[in-house]
Amino acid sequence: MKLVLLRHGHSAWNLTDRFTGWTDIPLTETGLAEASAAGLVLARAGFGFDAVHVSMLRRTRQTAEAVLAALGTPDVPIYESWRLNERHYGALQGMSKREIFATWGEAASRRWWRGYFEAPPPLAPDDPRHPRFDPRYAGLDPSSLPASESLRDCQRRMLPYWDNVLVPALRAGQRVLVVSHGNTLRGLVMHLDGIDAVAMEKVEIPSGVPCVYAFDAALRVRGHVWLDGKVPP
Repeated sequence: MKLVLLRHGHSAWNLTDRFTGWTDIPLTETGLAEASAAGLVLARAGFGFDAVHVSMLRRTRQTAEAVLAALGTPDVPIYESWRLNERHYGALQGMSKREIFATWGEAASRRWWRGYFEAPPPLAPDDPRHPRFDPRYAGLDPSSLPASESLRDCQRRMLPYWDNVLVPALRAGQRVLVVSHGNTLRGLVMHLDGIDAVAMEKVEIPSGVPCVYAFDAALRVRGHVWLDGKVPP
């Protein structure tokens, strides 16, 4: 059994070095090109998919659609879940690193976005950036919607989707692609590979590069490979 993970491509706020989190920012032309390139790499490696799972944020759906177009299979179903959303950066969302350093200091800021345990300052309940004001999440219990998340919080929010949706799909023999975000995928990789919190601080998920996980019949990880433009042997 194999699972393909893909981080979405370059988005508009990358141009201004702003923290995006749950803000619904689209891909740039560069990001769309990265997604198409990832699809071509997967096609050359012989991959096809029965289902694609994305977050509620448009940059993952745009990536998924570009990948499927490059594969020549645009009709593969795409499933959305808030559990695959990026980590919620709380009060940092929409701010640049320079602004964050100036407000809270570099040391604390780096702990928030690289560490596992500490969450950034949360949004106030009446902050218009709070997801409870977003109609896409109107059907969810407001208490489940984050005002800020650590990487641990993000991982705990995502893992039920792994256990209850992705694992059954893989056991059923589906060929699955997950298109998500850097921190969400870091949390999943941490879980799959048994990486500890300290080592996880140094793990990066590159944009637009498919990562293929192989599993045995008991769904134990046999290994993974990054498809960086070269077809693996």
